[in-house]
Amino acid sequence: MNIKTALMGTVLGTVAGFAMAPAAFAERGSDGHVNIIYWQAPSTMNPYLSGGTKELEVGSLVLEPLARYDAEGNMVPFLAESVPTVENGGVSEDLMNVTWKLKEGLLWSDGKPLTSEDVRFTWEYCTSEGGGCSQSEKYNDVTDVEIVDDLTVIVHFGVPKPFPYGPFVGNQAPIIQKAQFADCTGEAMASCTDQNFAPIGTGPFVVDEFKTNDVVSMSANPNYRDPAKPAFATATVKGGGDAAAAGRSVLETGEFDYAWNLQLAPDVLADMESKGKGKLVSAFGTLVERIMVNYTDPDPALGDKRATAAHPHPILSDKSVRQALSMAIDRELLVEIGYGAAGKVTCNVLPAPAIYASTANDACMVQDIEGAKALLEADGWVMGSDGIREKDGKKLSLLFQTSTNAVRQDFQAIIKQWWNEIGVEVELRNIDSSVFFGGDAGSPDTFQKFFADVEMYANNFDGTDPEAYMANWECKQAPRPETQWQGNNMPRYCTEEYDALVAEMAKTGDLEKRAELAKTMNDMLMQDYAIIPLVYRGRVSAASNTLGGVEINAWDSELWNAADWYRIKE
Repeated sequence: MNIKTALMGTVLGTVAGFAMAPAAFAERGSDGHVNIIYWQAPSTMNPYLSGGTKELEVGSLVLEPLARYDAEGNMVPFLAESVPTVENGGVSEDLMNVTWKLKEGLLWSDGKPLTSEDVRFTWEYCTSEGGGCSQSEKYNDVTDVEIVDDLTVIVHFGVPKPFPYGPFVGNQAPIIQKAQFADCTGEAMASCTDQNFAPIGTGPFVVDEFKTNDVVSMSANPNYRDPAKPAFATATVKGGGDAAAAGRSVLETGEFDYAWNLQLAPDVLADMESKGKGKLVSAFGTLVERIMVNYTDPDPALGDKRATAAHPHPILSDKSVRQALSMAIDRELLVEIGYGAAGKVTCNVLPAPAIYASTANDACMVQDIEGAKALLEADGWVMGSDGIREKDGKKLSLLFQTSTNAVRQDFQAIIKQWWNEIGVEVELRNIDSSVFFGGDAGSPDTFQKFFADVEMYANNFDGTDPEAYMANWECKQAPRPETQWQGNNMPRYCTEEYDALVAEMAKTGDLEKRAELAKTMNDMLMQDYAIIPLVYRGRVSAASNTLGGVEINAWDSELWNAADWYRIKE
């Protein structure tokens, strides 16, 4: 398959015409109020300052990209007139630049016109020195964003980019307003509270009030490009509580219209849905529940160098320990107790699309307690009288953290048992989800800070091409003080070989070769046990029977088409 074919291939993200589900909208705001619950409450509305899904998705109600992915994984234009390709002349023959043209007449919610200046500034903002942009991998290899005219920009790359749809595409890379954020670049990014809590956007809603880790009050954008949308005059995104309370609020009491991420046992969900107030909506994309293994020492005695590359982990730097932890886990049982039909066993952090799914790590599908014991024994980890292994005066003792959630606490408890069986002492800690997944550089409890030995959570990527996702584990992506603790390489994994593969994929056009590179990167992470994959998860949320237009999207934000939601009249 040649470069041009790969560029247009369905696995790389089919370019589709933008046709939304029809709805009978009378006029903007005619359907009153919509209540949405994200029990992991957002800590900011700026997706460039958080790697957490909750911020990315709630922020997508306000901020929009040039193009994004629909529910089938097709790339569709949003702020752009069309998606540029080689065939339509938008992507250069040498794949070194891509030309984007904005739709005419687009306005920010404050009435100012959206222009090419805003597009260029967004790149400058995320790549500004000292800023710690969480989505910096989206702008890898960009050397310039050239302004041609008010509505046209050319993104220039330093290498040929067979897949040039990282910058400004998907809910992780929206356009922000230059006039609002001009003084918020570099080290000032995190301190611009007013801007980060209430960004001016082009999306269907505007922020009226933002309460950190609590509630976001919104109203319809008076300058939204479709004069009949959104149907709802106001919206509330409520945080707090837990997945069970969120599920009940839609499926049992009808208090809310939409509940995100119902990470609950299958029987619990079935019982809730039987009450008849709403329905479950689900889809499989690329979401993987995983354990991240800290390659650095989180000892608080290390001060500012804690959990940084300056101090390798005293225990987990030993590959045999990392491998044994993985071998001890019964993934089939985790799927059964945690997700049922909404989960599948996986041995990969890159589970889909199918062309990217490796089979080289399938041994993890079978639990091997005895093998894990033998591996540790052979590596010199001797069992003590207290049942805890020891080597060179170090106890095999780990702090295991995750967010507060019933399924995750069940997983922690059973994984602790398995690890105890092989001689590992385990302390469990769970942290409020809004804090754990928040981007507060001052908090010691975020998943980016990773002040623990291992941590568990789930993550995925926009669209169907994994180039930017696999770049998460480049050396430069490690969170550290210099990046205000932003970045997506939580294990602090760092090898020249891996970084070289990231660079190679960025300039490789042949689809089969791209797939091999992606699988090779996945296999390196899996076989180094930097990441211990547990469950390939489907997204499961709930919608009220009176909420129309909902189309759950596993390839982008679940709220991607909130402009098309409407009230079903009873």
